[in-house]
Amino acid sequence: MAEEKLYTFENEEYRKTYWHTCSHVLAQAMKRLHPEVKLAIGPSIDNGFYYDFDTPAPFTPEDLAALEGEMRKICKEKLKLERFELPRAEAIKFMEELEEPYKVELINDLPEDAVISFYKQGDFTDLCAGPHLDSTGRIKGNAIKLTSATGAYWRGDSSRKMLQRIYGVAFPKKEELDAYLEQQAEALKRDHNKLGRELEYFTTVDYIGQGLPIMLPKGARVIQLLQRWIEDTEQRRGYYLTKTPLMAKRDLYRISGHWDHYLDGMFVLGDPHDEEKECFALRPMTCPFQYQVYLNRQRSYRDLP
Repeated sequence: MAEEKLYTFENEEYRKTYWHTCSHVLAQAMKRLHPEVKLAIGPSIDNGFYYDFDTPAPFTPEDLAALEGEMRKICKEKLKLERFELPRAEAIKFMEELEEPYKVELINDLPEDAVISFYKQGDFTDLCAGPHLDSTGRIKGNAIKLTSATGAYWRGDSSRKMLQRIYGVAFPKKEELDAYLEQQAEALKRDHNKLGRELEYFTTVDYIGQGLPIMLPKGARVIQLLQRWIEDTEQRRGYYLTKTPLMAKRDLYRISGHWDHYLDGMFVLGDPHDEEKECFALRPMTCPFQYQVYLNRQRSYRDLP
């Protein structure tokens, strides 16, 4: 039974292998329908798979539907996946002949003595360390869904070319795919990012930064009410509120040890190496200040927790 479980979708390793093979099926479908498109990378992820492509225009919903159809054909063809290896120089030449510049770049980043692995399925070959299923026939063609297409910089570097990333998900049974898609649709209805914008709780601006929202009046009011509720609850439960400065002289941080251990990561106002002038730093945490609260008056051992 334990051995059987290794080859079921409940097993994380098998699930990732299944999705990884799906990404290769997607890449093969892409090359069949759009031979001019260049391949980048296509891993499995926590909830499916994706593949990055260099293409002159974004993909449309019609493009995704056509790719899904071609993927189903590839699954029905039951193509055997075969692994083979080449020395680095031969691998580079092989990818250059296929006119795949992104694969060439990836290989060039590997050590000189590296042995490079590939996976072949029918007339399609991709650079890959694996592992993969042994056949495209293992994938249930009618339980594949390409969920979205978006832009993604090559290797996550904003100075590099913007590629087109296609996300997908697949399951061994269509019923499982349908249940997953229904669950995602319900989650989208409750997505705080979507609802927050629609209800005008917050907005974001690209040149302010990701994850740095501007709270609009409604959102600010919600925060205000939550803060009051938290403060009232803390007071009822016997907590004491203190307020401490946002910065302090380096003397405090020398006592606490922060100055010696975390100076490189602290925001300092003034020259930290000039002992003749006062130097301040933003607090990295409140502990040193709270200790001063405790020292504010004389204590006995009975005050200790």
